Amino acid sequence: MQQLCYNIAMELQQTDTIIRTLRQRLEPIERAEALVDQLEGSQADARHAAVLLGIFEHDSEAYLVFIRRATTLRSHSGEIAFPGGGVERTDQSRVAAALREAHEEIGLDPMRIEVLGLLHPVFTVVSNYLITPVVAFLPQGLGSLQLQDSEVTEIILASLRGLANPAIAHTEQWTRNGTTRTIYFYDYGPHRIWGATARILYSLLALLTR
Repeated sequence: MQQLCYNIAMELQQTDTIIRTLRQRLEPIERAEALVDQLEGSQADARHAAVLLGIFEHDSEAYLVFIRRATTLRSHSGEIAFPGGGVERTDQSRVAAALREAHEEIGLDPMRIEVLGLLHPVFTVVSNYLITPVVAFLPQGLGSLQLQDSEVTEIILASLRGLANPAIAHTEQWTRNGTTRTIYFYDYGPHRIWGATARILYSLLALLTR
């Protein structure tokens, strides 16, 4: 197993520094369609989805919100993910889809969300989704949450500083249909984050610590 290494160029528990850095380095939301178009050419039949990376301060540290998907779901059941789901025709944008899904899945009030920008889209080979990661700040915290039991079994809160610890991260090379890909893993306490969620997390941490 290959060990991931980060050059920690900033103190990841300082929320104001993190938010300021993300505002500078994330893609603007106006580029959402252009970013998808860059990847969609090679994945023309992919379904479209958006997820929300909600950052908030807890115990003077920056934290991320994850969910554990219900074991009854058809795809990625029981896995750790970011709140989110498919983009619907009624959604005005991919950002709107991420906010709607976060509200439906965990009851996160859109009025508490300040969208900072976008990470580059990620394609999931198994479920055929093209995912737009929307990064946001929750200046007033999470507020009162309500889980959608049919889709979410647990909320997991993880500190960015803890997630950036290289000791919890590794990669593996997996081959599917003749194509070899790098698969990312983060073992945060008892929780294993992997797959598309781990790839998105890797992109976020790389953006913060580059």
